[in-house]
Amino acid sequence: MALPSLTGRALPLLGFLVPLGAAFLWLALTTGPLAPVPVTLTTVTADAITPSLFGIGTLEARYTYRIGPTFAGRVSRVEMQVGERVKAGQLLGEMDPVDLDDRVAAQEAAQRRAESGIEAARAQTDDARARREFATAQVKRYEQLLLAKTASEDSVEAKRQESQVAKAGLQAAQANLESAEQELNRVRAEHEALVTQRANLRLLAPVDALVVSRDAEPGSTLVAGQSVVEVIDAEQLWVNARFDQLGAGGLAAGLPARVSLRSQPLVIHAGEVGRVEPRADAVTEELLAKIVFAPLPDPLPRLGELAEVTVLLAPLPPTPWVPNAALHRRDGQLGVWRLEDDAPRFVPVERGVADREGRVQIRSGLSVGDSIVAHSRSPLGPNSRVQVVAAIPGTSPDPAPPANPSAPGAPQ
Repeated sequence: MALPSLTGRALPLLGFLVPLGAAFLWLALTTGPLAPVPVTLTTVTADAITPSLFGIGTLEARYTYRIGPTFAGRVSRVEMQVGERVKAGQLLGEMDPVDLDDRVAAQEAAQRRAESGIEAARAQTDDARARREFATAQVKRYEQLLLAKTASEDSVEAKRQESQVAKAGLQAAQANLESAEQELNRVRAEHEALVTQRANLRLLAPVDALVVSRDAEPGSTLVAGQSVVEVIDAEQLWVNARFDQLGAGGLAAGLPARVSLRSQPLVIHAGEVGRVEPRADAVTEELLAKIVFAPLPDPLPRLGELAEVTVLLAPLPPTPWVPNAALHRRDGQLGVWRLEDDAPRFVPVERGVADREGRVQIRSGLSVGDSIVAHSRSPLGPNSRVQVVAAIPGTSPDPAPPANPSAPGAPQ
């Protein structure tokens, strides 16, 4: 079959279409879907990774004191304002004593009366003892006269009867003295109770503290236990932090921590885990821990302020690791793209823990020295063509190897 001859009109058209097709093919192979994907590579190394936990918490006072009356009454005065610092034992306020001062004065008078009663009972006891001693001596004397036949039996018996009466009188006087002493003890106890009750009307600071709340004003009537002033120990603040239970098994007291307050996001405060609560939150599936500052921030942050907490767990033994950006999920498997003969191949891996710098521990699937894809401009496939570049705009650099936590100058 003879090919159609090129006419004068077809030849210019063909001359236009051939360069256009060549240009389209060149664009497809360089910048189109058939172009190689720019990638950056990283080499798998083995280092000790320090995993971390991230949590959110609120700033709280470790010790809070709500100062109020021990029985119902009316507020007489409040001396302190919110934000003032007070010393231990300093007067914060006072309750109205009503008739308590008069009752204390009455008990003091009753105490003096009881003391006088004791003096009278002691005098009666001394008199009865003297009578008893005299009667005993008379009995002995008359018994000797009876032996000498100078006294009758009836007179001796009369003296013996007088001795018994004197003995009974001494016992009654001693009983009256004991009763008077018990009465004095009772009056003293009531007096001390009233004095203590009167002293409790003075609301004193238990420690050096900061006034954070003024809950009642003069003239207010309160019940027992109701707060007039709330103070905190400003030298003991901590963060009540919450951590996801997943991966928080290594959380323990004494671990170093870093705290970032919401009002100062660029300032990192050093601290440590002061206590891990024995009870977890079953609803939110979180562990609770108290993070103490070391040292305390200056100026003092506000109570209730949100804080972000990062706890550094114990370092792990050296294992292979990859940057978190290198991990991808394909067909339900987690893995990385390893470069083999200038072609990417998806390699499933088993990941371990990760640190706060984005380093992920690899338990299996990779070996030290493997070259893997850290970043790619577009998703890769098994038939993708790649072009290794130094950096891809818009991507973060690979994390550096972790520092030795025990080395000088390492972050704590």
